[in-house]
Amino acid sequence: MRLTQILSKEVEREGLLNAAVLANVPSGRGDWKPHEKSMPLGRLASLVATMPSWLTMMVERDDFDLNPPEGRNSSEFAQTFETSEALVRASNEGIAGARKALDGTSDDHLMKPWQLKAGGNVVSQKARHEFLQETINHLAHHRGQLTVYLRMNDAKVAATYGPSADDQRFDY
Repeated sequence: MRLTQILSKEVEREGLLNAAVLANVPSGRGDWKPHEKSMPLGRLASLVATMPSWLTMMVERDDFDLNPPEGRNSSEFAQTFETSEALVRASNEGIAGARKALDGTSDDHLMKPWQLKAGGNVVSQKARHEFLQETINHLAHHRGQLTVYLRMNDAKVAATYGPSADDQRFDY
């Protein structure tokens, strides 16, 4: 099996998990956070919803600058969503874009270097497929945080890598 196929299958599976979790985000709680140092619920949910779009960017671009010297910032990926339906839609669109990008590329392309920059300086460089996998793992991390936020807000927690108290499914 090719690397593009492996990553595409993983993206598809993670997309289903994302949609299941995001569907339970309560409206009107965007400013809530469990601790003063924590990210607000709305920001975290939006991050989980938009992270899949990063995968497309990593396939299509050779780098990304978090704070480009010309003054723009990484806000092109920062969005806020008011409803769980909008969060799920954004995640599904990001997943579809990522799968399309992976289906349209080659394993050779995924072996090429990709750079993360800040202010024009390279802060990390490695094979594109490594950044893709790390982003998928990073998504799972933030989605896990989001499930804790949901529980603390008495919202249902979907099964992800196993059943939850609210969702006993094993068919993920």
